[in-house]
Amino acid sequence: MTHQFDSAKEQLLDAALNHVVFDGWGDATFAAAVQDTGLEPEFARACCPRGGVDLAIAYHQRGDRLMLERFASEDLSNLRYSEKIAALVRFRLEAVSDKEAVQRGSTLFALPQNAADGAKLVWGTSDAIWRALDDTSRDANWYTKRTTLSAVYSATVLFWLGDQSEDYADTWAFLDRRIENVMQFEKFKAQLDASPLFKPLLAGPKWALSLLKAPPEGVRDDLPGHWSDPTDTKHT
Repeated sequence: MTHQFDSAKEQLLDAALNHVVFDGWGDATFAAAVQDTGLEPEFARACCPRGGVDLAIAYHQRGDRLMLERFASEDLSNLRYSEKIAALVRFRLEAVSDKEAVQRGSTLFALPQNAADGAKLVWGTSDAIWRALDDTSRDANWYTKRTTLSAVYSATVLFWLGDQSEDYADTWAFLDRRIENVMQFEKFKAQLDASPLFKPLLAGPKWALSLLKAPPEGVRDDLPGHWSDPTDTKHT
């Protein structure tokens, strides 16, 4: 049954993309997609209980899959780590089949009732990039990496939506600058950590952060993570 639902959702998504430019990711688009596919309305609603919102989520997740498929097919071994991150963000944007669909999605997920879904999607994209790069961090760095990349990705998408330059050259330059800013910040953190002056001051915050652990592998249905109780000997 899961396979049937997934297949039907893909059909609905393909059909919806013909209508999103006119009606956004709303009820009108969902109804048109149901009509175009010929699926039973009850079955279509079971596949996408929230209608257009679920289709917008599926469209974003499709982009993540396409990004990872392209990453698996290309040789990036000669790139520096930061360049691989930039390449994956670029692959993600180049996976977009319809820029207007992304614009409409940005509007949808800016609404208060959908903001949590939008945050999860951006976090999921960032998580997918770090996992593709074999990130092994399981402590607070797991969170800081994804939080920072989420900010970079979100800013790049907003820039890209308004970019009129040839082949989006301005977007890729913007992306490179944002990643360079992140690398400079990481270098600054390392210098603080090694400083005899600041090291004692950071001992307390570092201890607190050491209690923050990445979520178990495979758990990806919510903004992730858990806090370890320092008095719980089972986790020490």
